[in-house]
Amino acid sequence: MGCSFSGLNALYDAVNGGGDVWINENRFRIVRQLGEGGFAFVYLVKEIGTESASAAGGFAKKFKDPSHVSDDGTYAMKKVLIQNNEQLELVREEVRISSMFTHPNLLPLLDHAIIAVMSTEGHSNHEAYLLFPVHLDGTLLDNANAMRAKKEFFSTSNVLQIFRQICAGLKHMHSFDPPYAHNDVKPGNVLITHRKGQPPLSILMDFGSARPARKQVRSRSEALQLQEWAAEHCSAPFRAPELWDCPSHADIDERTDIWSLGCTLYAIMYGVSPFEYALGESGGSLQLAIINAQIKWPAGPKPPYPEALHQFVKWMLQPQAAVRPRIDDIIVHVDKLISKFSA
Repeated sequence: MGCSFSGLNALYDAVNGGGDVWINENRFRIVRQLGEGGFAFVYLVKEIGTESASAAGGFAKKFKDPSHVSDDGTYAMKKVLIQNNEQLELVREEVRISSMFTHPNLLPLLDHAIIAVMSTEGHSNHEAYLLFPVHLDGTLLDNANAMRAKKEFFSTSNVLQIFRQICAGLKHMHSFDPPYAHNDVKPGNVLITHRKGQPPLSILMDFGSARPARKQVRSRSEALQLQEWAAEHCSAPFRAPELWDCPSHADIDERTDIWSLGCTLYAIMYGVSPFEYALGESGGSLQLAIINAQIKWPAGPKPPYPEALHQFVKWMLQPQAAVRPRIDDIIVHVDKLISKFSA
């Protein structure tokens, strides 16, 4: 699978977990696979020093933020197999949007390369390599699944601190002009790093679905087009009602993310979306449960979470987007709850 790339030779097969990869002028060794989904694979990689890299001061010289430098040279690399022009444009858009954000609670894109390769059938395809800091404690979803298996829960204080950090990253996105929506806020897109004596560090990742947040829908065909896009890019248990059943005349904005935030706060507490129960009920409908905001509260820790947290979730999970709070309102409220419950 050889090809040339940035004037350097190559690329060795990474799919089976072996070999080296060049990303522009820097060489990385595949350590192991961390995950996969769709046409993407995520690997743990380690920087390999080269004469040219040493002369330039190493890969870390590229970083504006020294906190992005890995102490041991390890990073996470996302490899995307691109099979058509539509997928190529989606990856280019992900790179463009990821490069816009600079916030400690948003996962930074450190470097990338998109290269042309020849398939075994002789067709020209592309592969993309995206490099990020690595967080080996996994996602909030990974942690929630492990905790549910042990019947463990985050403390009220840690629930609020984790959530506050997700909000901080989202505020950065919503503060652009025009605002950007993440469109897929969920536990699987929040990286967690455990820290001794401190709340876990939370970092929102995966900007493949991020787009300018504000859309005017003025016809039935536009409404159906938005629903179709949302079905492909926004995970169903965390998708806002207006993306399930969009009116023919509607103004969509960044409060789609606020709905997903409410679902995510619930999931930090209980390990699942507030509406997934509908999938296990005979005749149950996830869509109807979401559109009607039919929340069910499972048994929690002992003592249970404060009622104020349940009310906070309900405030975000209002079916009518026009009365849903915005991110600044959420942050003011979560800061009050932190002051109240972190003593």
